[in-house]
Amino acid sequence: MVNYGFVIDNRKCIGCHACTVACKSEHDVPIGVNRTHVKYIEKGTYPDVTREFSVHRCNHCEDSPCTTICPTTALFTREDGIVDFDDDRCIGCKSCMQACPYDALYIDPNKGTAAKCNYCAHRIEHSYEPSCVVVCPVEAIISGDLDDPNSSISGYLNEHETIVRKPESGAKPNVFYVETSEESLDPHATERSGEYLWTDQAAGVGHFAKYAERRSGAADTPSMIVQLALEKKAKAAAPRDRAIIHDVMSRLEEEAGKPKRSYDQPSKGVLWGWEVSAYVVTKAIATGTYLLAMALMLSGMLEMTDGMWWRLVIGCTAFLGLTGVLLILDLDRPERFVYVMLRPNWDSWLVKGAYLLGGFGGVLACSGAVLLFGLDRIYLEYLAYAGVPLALLTGVYTAWLLKQARGRSWSEDGLLEAKMIFEMVVVGAGGVLLMASPGILSMLIFAILMAVVASHAHGTVIKPQLETLH
Repeated sequence: MVNYGFVIDNRKCIGCHACTVACKSEHDVPIGVNRTHVKYIEKGTYPDVTREFSVHRCNHCEDSPCTTICPTTALFTREDGIVDFDDDRCIGCKSCMQACPYDALYIDPNKGTAAKCNYCAHRIEHSYEPSCVVVCPVEAIISGDLDDPNSSISGYLNEHETIVRKPESGAKPNVFYVETSEESLDPHATERSGEYLWTDQAAGVGHFAKYAERRSGAADTPSMIVQLALEKKAKAAAPRDRAIIHDVMSRLEEEAGKPKRSYDQPSKGVLWGWEVSAYVVTKAIATGTYLLAMALMLSGMLEMTDGMWWRLVIGCTAFLGLTGVLLILDLDRPERFVYVMLRPNWDSWLVKGAYLLGGFGGVLACSGAVLLFGLDRIYLEYLAYAGVPLALLTGVYTAWLLKQARGRSWSEDGLLEAKMIFEMVVVGAGGVLLMASPGILSMLIFAILMAVVASHAHGTVIKPQLETLH
């Protein structure tokens, strides 16, 4: 069995970016995003300083989390171990970007679909090396079959001690590094300044490129102007100003000996924004209200009148419908949303969640039909026995989806399910109150509880995305 991988020899890499340029040329990669890039780390104090270069790209993992979470199998592992992608199946949900521990994927700003290094599979199929390997002037990139004991890459691995990026992720990466420092591979070993020389893409990277025009001024960085102003001011400064400048210089000296990340690819920013945090809230309202109302009814603690039934069904259906709209709005290819149903990857909780949403919506639709046609109310109780577990699973499944995003701290959060249930119960209580006793006070209480849940959901969704991955 063939199993392709890379070895990056950091003893040889000179940081020339030939691999980056060759990759962009080979695959016509748009400006602002890269399939392979070089990271710079600087260490020491003048004059004893060193700079280390590290080539980063898709690790073609044996247990690739991006292929597991992808709802339409747009990302898949070939028989030769290459993790490849299919533009025609991608819906632009960005789940793969959240799942990748190595931040190797991006949204193509021209196509709205995910892309990454695919090992130049089209070249491999014709017995050619990947373009980055061919152009490297110092042969710092070695490719080949890891399972072939006679291949050059296997010999390299046998003769050298190598390490991989983020082994704790469990992804089993197939990109190995020779003599690479922890600071180069660990994203938390050096601080990310946010902007680097030649990489400032604050106006829009990948998924956010479509917003670049309306944020054209965001890329203007004042750092150079500030630096020049300080230097000029220091020459003829008042005592108070000199004290401020002295304080700044002292802090710079304190940081001088620490490893510094001087060049890296731009951050892709928050991928799941307000649409996702809002969908968590609207879903919690629909499922939590139905769940609590039916639990109270089945336990004999609440007698449901026709008016209450209508308010419950209409309200839950409206918020569930809004949930679906928000999910579609978040896609970079929203016209392909049906692919989740038509081309499902059953390993993805995004697919399972879509069917749970559909099942719960079906219960609400059937309940509405019972009310509309004046059928025996016992059918509403029968539907509740199916609706309660469906509502619970619909409300909680997002936690399991987030846990599939192994690139983020969601995957290590053992309380995610509890957080989702908490949101359902809190906002559901407000929904039941509004259903049972509609009025201004009930609406006010419901609005307050919804605001509390919205703030909680926003923090749950957004905060882990602010962590650097590379």
